Amino acid sequence: MQSIRWDEIEVGQQLEPLIQTAIDKVQLVKYAGASGDFNPIHTDDETARKVGLPGVIAHGMLSMGFLAEHAAGIVGTNGFVSRLKVRFAGMVFPGDVLTCHAKVVAKNETERTVGLEVRIEREEGKALTVGEAALTYYQTA
Repeated sequence: MQSIRWDEIEVGQQLEPLIQTAIDKVQLVKYAGASGDFNPIHTDDETARKVGLPGVIAHGMLSMGFLAEHAAGIVGTNGFVSRLKVRFAGMVFPGDVLTCHAKVVAKNETERTVGLEVRIEREEGKALTVGEAALTYYQTA
C-alpha cells in the first residue's frame, strides 16, 4: 500500500484495504515465540479441542498487529500511529485470509491527527477485530 499524505486524506474516505496472506500454523508458532504467548490453544489442535475450540486459533494480538501494520502503511513516513485500540469479535483460524479495512472518521487540522475506524474481516461484513486508530502527521515547513 502506498502511504497517504496529509493533504490527500479526507473524513469519510474508505482507504485501500490490506489483504494478508492465509494464516498458517508456522506463523502462529513464530508469533508465539515473538510475543511470548505460548498458550497451546494457538499451536496444538488437541489442546485446543480439549478446551472446546474447533482447533487451533490465532492469537488475538496477531490480528491487532495486522491492523497496526495497516495503519502504519497509511501514514507511512509522513507520521506515526499514535493510538490503536481494538476489540476481538471473532476467532481467526489457520487458513483464514484476512482483510484489514480503515475509514477516516476525523481529521484535526490543529493537531494534525487523523482518526480511523479499523476492522478485520474474513468475510465481507463480518468483522473479527474492530477498533480505532489515531495517526499523527508530522508538521511540514
